[in-house]
Amino acid sequence: MHDDAGQTAEGATPASSRILTLPNLISALRILLIPVFVALIVDPDTTTIGVIVFGFVVATDWVDGLIARRTGQVSELGKILDPLADRAVILAGLVALVVRDVFPLWAAALIVVRDVAIVAGAVFLLAGRRVRIDVRWVGKLATFSLMTAIPWIAWGNLGLPLAEAALVCGWAAFAVGIVEYYVAAWVYLQDIRGALRSA
Repeated sequence: MHDDAGQTAEGATPASSRILTLPNLISALRILLIPVFVALIVDPDTTTIGVIVFGFVVATDWVDGLIARRTGQVSELGKILDPLADRAVILAGLVALVVRDVFPLWAAALIVVRDVAIVAGAVFLLAGRRVRIDVRWVGKLATFSLMTAIPWIAWGNLGLPLAEAALVCGWAAFAVGIVEYYVAAWVYLQDIRGALRSA
């Protein structure tokens, strides 16, 4: 987390004001692919292809951040665009998979409720204050676990090759990821409280 006084928290990286960077382009491309995999998933004739495209999009979650750090292209826009892409991809994928009945509604609700609570809480508490909450590593790890779990569970429920193994791995990753997700929510709550005190 950092505010206008220049405080930095765990994992904070100096950022530029650049907009046209390769990491930002990758994040934008992931967002643009959302309607593609949603349309493919909800159509029973192309669901398998849709899950593969969705899996590819979520698998690139780490690419934009890694490139940004390795090439010194960390930007203020990227710090917003990357987590925004993560949330949008997960939400759209969950809706499509639940509609297609290959991912359980209760599991999707656990993810969506947490996201809505964190975003709404941050907007309500920090509205009008010039502070920002940076993404924590526990949050990134939780997102990675869930992004791995969701396509695997869908793959298994579709009865595709290695379905049983996919379900076992998927639910194991989901169990770990959902715990991390709510731990991250608690950490972000503490960050928000700290930001309010600093402001």
